[in-house]
Amino acid sequence: MEKELGVIRALVADDQAVVRTGFVNLLNTQEDIEVVGEAEDGVQAVRIAAETRPDLALLDIRMPHKNGIEAAREILAESGGTTKVLMLTTFGLDEYVYDALAAGAGGFLLKDATFPELLHAVRVVAAGNALLSPEITKRVIGEFVHARTSRLPVHSVGELTAREAEVLTLIARGLSNTEIASRLTITDHTVKTHINRLFAKLELRDRAQAVIVAYELGLVRVGGGVG
Repeated sequence: MEKELGVIRALVADDQAVVRTGFVNLLNTQEDIEVVGEAEDGVQAVRIAAETRPDLALLDIRMPHKNGIEAAREILAESGGTTKVLMLTTFGLDEYVYDALAAGAGGFLLKDATFPELLHAVRVVAAGNALLSPEITKRVIGEFVHARTSRLPVHSVGELTAREAEVLTLIARGLSNTEIASRLTITDHTVKTHINRLFAKLELRDRAQAVIVAYELGLVRVGGGVG
């Protein structure tokens, strides 16, 4: 869930030295961000994350020896979820984006993102939120859930109350807690209570996984429609 951060301690992992150095240099220009480690492959990323305990790991999806998704799973498991993960990808419809989010990544960022987009993504994900506002994220999740008919949901909508299902649907549509409260005419505290309960029932780690489950349960359909 969302948390307050002072200086964000970040790890940057990318096998392309030019890309990695560029991200490191840009992040280090910010007073509230400190790069505490660099890695050129997934194995190094896991080891350095264990040594430095960063708030955020910025991982390239495609890396040698251990790809970013495998590294993300290990980093999240080893840190108990205290290290958040932001994935880097070259292509907006990368075949691994869905797997990265399902593994627990808080979102993904294109390598050609602007400096402001990079900083926004780092701060949002490090705070424990999902980077779901770009339309491409929702489109990617929707397309890959739709394509994977063999990936059946473990849970059913019946496990949720009507209000919890409604809140989950609004999360999947990209609304913040404040926007959900306004839409349902309830308090922010009540929204957080519903989210905590539905997260516990569906065994969700964060909002990114909540979006995936909402698609899998048919609460939201590809293209943004409600199921």
